[in-house]
Amino acid sequence: MADKILDLNLTVYELCTADPGIIPLLEEVGFPDITKPGMLATAGRFMTIPKGATFKKLDLEDIKLLFTQHGYTVKEEKK
Repeated sequence: MADKILDLNLTVYELCTADPGIIPLLEEVGFPDITKPGMLATAGRFMTIPKGATFKKLDLEDIKLLFTQHGYTVKEEKK
């Protein structure tokens, strides 16, 4: 089994294309629009999870915790 990695530097489109299992988790954590037809192919192509969290006023730490609880390793570069 491959490691489940959530790279916060990648766009939502890149993440969900590589691992469709991310979509229901994003919906659960506060991104319900991700399941709308076309949303992933439009906004998802330039939106990262940190940018989306800021836009939706969601706590990025809560998002990282949810993914960790589902077996993901969260990868992010400190800037």
